[in-house]
Amino acid sequence: MPKIKDIKRTPKHCTTIGGQALIEGVMMKGPKDIAIAVRKPDNEIELKKEALNTLSTKYKFFRLPFVRGVVGLVEALVIGVQSLMYSAEFYEEDVEVQPGKIDAFFEKIFKDKAESIAMYISVFISMLIAVGVFMLAPTFITNLAKKSIESTLLLNLIEGLIRLSMFLIYVVAISKMKDIQRVFQYHGAEHKTIHCYEHEEELTVENVRKYPILHPRCGTSFLFMVMIISILVFSFFGWPNPLMRFVLRIVMLPVIAGISYEINRIIGRSGSSLAYILSYPGLFIQKIATTREPDDSQIEVAIEALKGVLVNDKEADRW
Repeated sequence: MPKIKDIKRTPKHCTTIGGQALIEGVMMKGPKDIAIAVRKPDNEIELKKEALNTLSTKYKFFRLPFVRGVVGLVEALVIGVQSLMYSAEFYEEDVEVQPGKIDAFFEKIFKDKAESIAMYISVFISMLIAVGVFMLAPTFITNLAKKSIESTLLLNLIEGLIRLSMFLIYVVAISKMKDIQRVFQYHGAEHKTIHCYEHEEELTVENVRKYPILHPRCGTSFLFMVMIISILVFSFFGWPNPLMRFVLRIVMLPVIAGISYEINRIIGRSGSSLAYILSYPGLFIQKIATTREPDDSQIEVAIEALKGVLVNDKEADRW
């Protein structure tokens, strides 16, 4: 099980730099840039770097507390999907695929912006599926027990436990897939590399290797926090009729995401035992499912990605 020593909670420099594991690669997002490093089939590392162009970098409003959590979640999904598709291009079979009717329609209507529009629609559909499976399905399952349970607090608790169970079953199930296990190794490499940077050591394979694969500010921990906060928030609304519950689950999702983000920020910068206890569920999921110990070649990829987003002023990426 995760222990305090497994995450080294007192780094010299706590950073906002974060990343995502890809297909044979790692994406890192820094204060100014996004860098994607991919290990190509010929064993060379391809590095793609581009300026960060998000709402939060353009407008101060989207950097306000609670607002930044909601905006950051959507932007993270978009950047993540784009990065994942980019890494997949290196491993697609060398087969010419004719564009389908939907692709042709988007290109005709949106022209140069067709790919970006399609990406946002894909993210929107993915969010709808996630909301349907992890937010709405549990509430309808719990409703079956409404006749025998009068306490609305207990109903919300049961709903939350079902949601957590479904999420845990999902991540554990996909962690058994061979291809996903390699992605989770890159996830571990990403965490180890960030730990090394936060402890202000030179970014070498030897230095990175000794650090843990768990990290308290991982996106896995954020998702788990969202589910915990949702139990508390929905408890204030009792157990209304199915239609009202459906509306509440959708309308309150941005609020829950904003609250969860702010709590994660507080936990992430603290080295206290309380912060460790609060971050433990997310660390536990990382331990059993979403991270694996990487090999040296995977660490090299993570190092290249991280180097691609570093800036001279370290205060710019301070947590």
